[in-house]
Amino acid sequence: MNNIIALLVKRTPKFPVSIWLMLFLLTLGLSSSWQRAQANTPQQLLKSGELAQRTTVQNAPAELKNLLTQIDAAASKGDVKGVMQFYGTNFIHGDGLNRQTLEKALTSLWQRYPNLRYSTQLRSWKSEGNAIVAETVTNITGLPSANSNNVALNASITSRQRLTNAKIVRQDILAERTLLTSGRKPPQIDFKLPQQVRVGQKYSFDAIVQEPLGEDFLLGTALEEPIQPNKYLNPTTVNLELLTSGGLFKVGQAPSTPGSQWVSAVVLRGEGLTMVTQRLQVVKK
Repeated sequence: MNNIIALLVKRTPKFPVSIWLMLFLLTLGLSSSWQRAQANTPQQLLKSGELAQRTTVQNAPAELKNLLTQIDAAASKGDVKGVMQFYGTNFIHGDGLNRQTLEKALTSLWQRYPNLRYSTQLRSWKSEGNAIVAETVTNITGLPSANSNNVALNASITSRQRLTNAKIVRQDILAERTLLTSGRKPPQIDFKLPQQVRVGQKYSFDAIVQEPLGEDFLLGTALEEPIQPNKYLNPTTVNLELLTSGGLFKVGQAPSTPGSQWVSAVVLRGEGLTMVTQRLQVVKK
């Protein structure tokens, strides 16, 4: 048995784990593009001194809802040019992206995964002078197929957009979680991580395999990365290690400066792999 375990550890795979990072870029395409509808309609509907007041989802104009449906369809087709037309020339992102890096990442991602499907919902919206600020929740799904090693994607991203002159000029991701599975029987994981911690604060996160292990070996690793523009385009290589328990149980410590991190768990069992990533916001005390 010891020889088998030693051999297994020696052969632990190394692979790039940038899929979820690219996936977050993909969500930018839809949730941000969606906001163009809001840039047009408030100017038409709020002409009587209501520009400073927050509107409700129920009061969102029909034109906005229709455009949301159209953009969902365009993103699901992988129409990069159709998405990018909604971004301003000087577009900036809270993670340090710009218009050029976003377009490049979307092109690469949709070439790899041409069958992703988008669905965006309005969370809130308001006018600020001549700008529109809106929050959306975007859900992305990609069903497994034989051509992609049975890779399945599921993501939920909450973001805030700012628009002027019918163009997206600023976007910030407020919360996100991505689930990627591969293989015939990927392990089911209960992933626990706080959404927000203070600078310098210690925190725990767990990735617990739900099914009994039986005779299976379990390989895995945890990964913490600061969110930077180059991380969207360049994969991070990880080493999977033999796990002696039914999951990952880690204690991390937030950096001393505010910002955002990706915290991920990768677990391989038998004929399946599961990867979960969540954004962790680090705030001032």
